[in-house]
Amino acid sequence: MVLNSPLYKSVKERVNSFRDKRLEELVRSRPLPQHVAVIMDGNRRYARRLGLSEEDGHRLGRNKLQEVLEWCFDLGIKVLTVYAFSTENFKRNEREVKSLLNLCKEELERASRDSRIHKNQVKVNIIGHLDLLPEDLRESARQIMDATKHYSKYVLNIALAYGGRQEIIDAIKKIAQDVRDKKLNVEDINEERFSSYLYTKDVPDPDLILRTSGEERISNFLLWQLAYSELYFSDVYWPALRKRDFLRAIYTYQQRKRKFGR
Repeated sequence: MVLNSPLYKSVKERVNSFRDKRLEELVRSRPLPQHVAVIMDGNRRYARRLGLSEEDGHRLGRNKLQEVLEWCFDLGIKVLTVYAFSTENFKRNEREVKSLLNLCKEELERASRDSRIHKNQVKVNIIGHLDLLPEDLRESARQIMDATKHYSKYVLNIALAYGGRQEIIDAIKKIAQDVRDKKLNVEDINEERFSSYLYTKDVPDPDLILRTSGEERISNFLLWQLAYSELYFSDVYWPALRKRDFLRAIYTYQQRKRKFGR
């Protein structure tokens, strides 16, 4: 059989379709992670590979997020947290930073009107050191959070101007202020109480951390929350992530025995 013949391609597509279907059946038959966090990496490299601009790469990455959210709806994964823009990203060139922040604003405004967000009752939280963002972007963030604050079926956390170390520092400052104001006793500070001061205080810690693009590092993401999370690194660039890649990450998670430090 000639490898590039129509017959070969047809057979290959059928085999892949069967494998994808079987993989999804296996994933659905086992306990699913309730909270998946994603480091969406590889937009620029993917764009360069296709001869596109970096802005085009980020737009493709935005579209992929919409697709992944649909996969979560379909599988019943309740919480999705995505790393959209880090505090370190401000160090990129001014033009790219402006383009990225404008894209974030566009996406928040689009999402606030998206019928899928309201139909699936998705509570959208924008987490991070939001004072670093432009006022118009902060306003868009406030609007979508206000529009979805009463939803509880799914949660989408979008990390903007986010840094894990900064989150911990912010929590410490709030705790110190409450101790100073006699709202909190030092003796009452424990892990659970500390977690209640984090940006993610209303959701459980991630079960699974997925990073795309082949990089194997955490990059200052959810440093406190990922203490017992399972990590999965995919070689696929974020805009090119397929459902089978997402399912493989979940299947690998399901194969592991979580010990929670024991």
